[in-house]
Amino acid sequence: MKMLQKTLLALAAGSLLTVGAQAAVSYGNGYTGQPYVGAKVGKFDLDVNGADDPTAYGIVAGYNFDPNFGIEAEYVGSDDANYYNGDVDAKTYGAYGTYRYGFPNTGLYAKGKLGIAETKVKGSSVLPNASIDSSKTSLAGGVGLGYNVNPNFGIEAEYDRLSSDANLMTIGANLKF
Repeated sequence: MKMLQKTLLALAAGSLLTVGAQAAVSYGNGYTGQPYVGAKVGKFDLDVNGADDPTAYGIVAGYNFDPNFGIEAEYVGSDDANYYNGDVDAKTYGAYGTYRYGFPNTGLYAKGKLGIAETKVKGSSVLPNASIDSSKTSLAGGVGLGYNVNPNFGIEAEYDRLSSDANLMTIGANLKF
């Protein structure tokens, strides 16, 4: 990932995390919906011979319909990792249904998600002459563990299975409105 892209991603994530608002939507029947945005960083685990695993940077947006069920969309890109004598990078776009189980009397929760993701992997090398250009759309899912620091801010660690050739491990922070 180029320096300008990293700077813009850091600026966007910082801006989102400094905005504080209590914008939960009450439906009058006891449910209170809660939108959220966040940023994540981690590592792609690619099944590509001769390639190092690239560092991953991403953004996420979601909506919790109630304390357990929600939806989530994310984009995760990578920096350029070593691929023989060239480089390889990965990108994924996903949409998921989520389920959270909150452990009683704590801010700790377990998270599961299931949906669809498109994962693109591109790489090229001169010596040896090698290249990869793969795009897969497949059923994807993940599991994670999170902690609500307060009602408007939480942190999460996740493991996602994106396709038969790509996995993703991340840590992130979410700002809830």
